[in-house]
Amino acid sequence: MANKLAMLKDTQLIFTPLRRGATMPALNVGTLPQLAAPGAANLTCHQNENTMFKPELLSPAGTLKNMRYAFAYGADAVYAGQPRYSLRVRNNEFNHENLQLGINEAHALGKKFYVVVNIAPHNAKLKTFIRDLKPVVEMGPDALIMSDPGLIMLVRENFPDMPIHLSVQANAVNWATVKFWQQMGLTRVILSRELSLDEIEEIRRQVPEMEIEIFVHGALCMAYSGRCLLSGYINKRDPNQGTCTNACRWEYNVAEGKEDDVGNIVHKYEPIPVQTVEPTLGIGAPTDKVFMIEEAKRPGEYMTAFEDEHGTYIMNSKDLRAIAHVERLTQMGVHSLKIEGRTKSFYYCARTAQVYRKAIDDAAAGKPFDTSLLETLEGLAHRGYTEGFLRRHTHDDYQNYEYGYSLSERQQFVGEFTGERNGPLAAVAVKNKFSVGDSLELMTPQGNVNFTLEQMENGKGEAMPVAPGDGYTVWLPVPDDLPLQYALLMRNFTGQTTRNPHGN
Repeated sequence: MANKLAMLKDTQLIFTPLRRGATMPALNVGTLPQLAAPGAANLTCHQNENTMFKPELLSPAGTLKNMRYAFAYGADAVYAGQPRYSLRVRNNEFNHENLQLGINEAHALGKKFYVVVNIAPHNAKLKTFIRDLKPVVEMGPDALIMSDPGLIMLVRENFPDMPIHLSVQANAVNWATVKFWQQMGLTRVILSRELSLDEIEEIRRQVPEMEIEIFVHGALCMAYSGRCLLSGYINKRDPNQGTCTNACRWEYNVAEGKEDDVGNIVHKYEPIPVQTVEPTLGIGAPTDKVFMIEEAKRPGEYMTAFEDEHGTYIMNSKDLRAIAHVERLTQMGVHSLKIEGRTKSFYYCARTAQVYRKAIDDAAAGKPFDTSLLETLEGLAHRGYTEGFLRRHTHDDYQNYEYGYSLSERQQFVGEFTGERNGPLAAVAVKNKFSVGDSLELMTPQGNVNFTLEQMENGKGEAMPVAPGDGYTVWLPVPDDLPLQYALLMRNFTGQTTRNPHGN
C-alpha cells in the first residue's frame, strides 16, 4: 500500500477530515505511542494538577459491546437499564448475568456503571420490585437512576446505602426541586433538557453541594423530557413502561378536520392544497382549524391534531449536540455530561465518547473549543442538530420538518477490525459497502487517520475491488505496529449520503 497509515503526531487525537479529493501522503510509520486509557484515573469529577475541574463523561450502554467501546474511547462511566424497570426494555441486552459482567468490567477499569430504574410503575410492578432489585443492588452498581418517588422511597427504606440519581424523567427544572431531592438523600440530579445555560448555572450556585448531570448529545423528545403518550395512543405501547415505538418519527399525512352531525371530529375528504410556508408555531395567531393526521402505513386511521404546523414530520425533533457548550458547563462545575443513545450502535458510542472526551479534556486544560469536533460529529447519522434549550432559538431550529430518519452527508461506518492479522494485512468485518479508491478514516482509541484505499484482498489472497457489504470479511494493509483493538473504519463521502451511499 503506497500511502501508508501515518503515525499519530505528538500523541494528539486527529479529528480533521480528509479534504475532498485529497490523497493521504506516504509517511513513515514508527512505533505508535501507547496512550493511557482516556480518563482512566479516578473517574469522579475531579481536578488534576494544572487543570481545572473535569466533568464525568457518561455514555450509554445498551449492550456489553457498546459499553466496551465507550470505555475504550474515553467514557468515564456508562448507564444501562435494569430488566423490566427501565424505559428501554425493548432494546436492552442487560439481563442479570450481563449486568454483573458489565459492573465488574467497569470497576476493573476504574470506571463507573449506573443502573437505570426509571420506569413509572403501576401497582402490579410494585409487588415484585424489591425482590427483583435486590440481586442488582448486590452486584454493586455505582448508583441507581430513578424517577418515581414511590420507588425511590422503597429503595431508601430497603437499601439505605445505595446511591440514587434522579432521572431526567422527573423533570427537575429549578433549584428548589434539586434541594428537595438532596434532602431526600439523593446524590445527583439529572436536570431536565428544557433548561438554559443560565438556569443550570443558577441551580449550581443555589445548591453547590449537589451533583448535577446534563444531557449534551443525542435524541430529543417532543414531549416534556420524554413523558409522552403518543406511542401509547397509536400503538398501545406505553413509553413510560419502556416500550416507546418512536411514533413521533414516522411520516404523517395531514387532512383538515370537521365536526359531524353528532359532534365528532372527522376528516374532510377533499385534499388540502400544498403550500410552501414557513412554520409559524409560537409566532402567529392561534389557528381555529382542526387537522387530522394519518400515519403513512396506517391508511384510513385518522387522529386529531390541534397543532398549527406546516410540515410532514410535525413531531420530529432534531438531535441534541451541545459540544460547543462543554467549556461553559465545565466552568460551572457540572459533574456529569451525558450522551443519550442506549439503542444506538457501538460505532455511535465510540465516536461520541471520543469527540466529547477531547472536548472535556480541552476545557479542563483551559484550551479553546476545537470547532473541528462539530465537523466530526457530522459523520454520525443524525436528524439535524440543535443546541436544544441551552440557548434561545427560533422554534424551527429544534424541529426537523423534512424527514424522520437519521442521515449523514459526511461519512458512513463501513467496517470493524477483528484483530486478526496475516503479515501486513488486517481483517475487517464489513458492515457497509466500500471500494478500492474510496477515501476512508481509520479510527482508534489512540487517534484517527484518513487515507485512500489502494488495495484489499479476500481470505484466499485474491484482490477485491469492492467489499460487498455486511457479512463479508476483507483484508487491508495496515502497519504492524498500529494497535487495532477497538479500531473502526469509516468511508468519507464525496457527494453521497447514508440514504444513498453509492449514488452520484
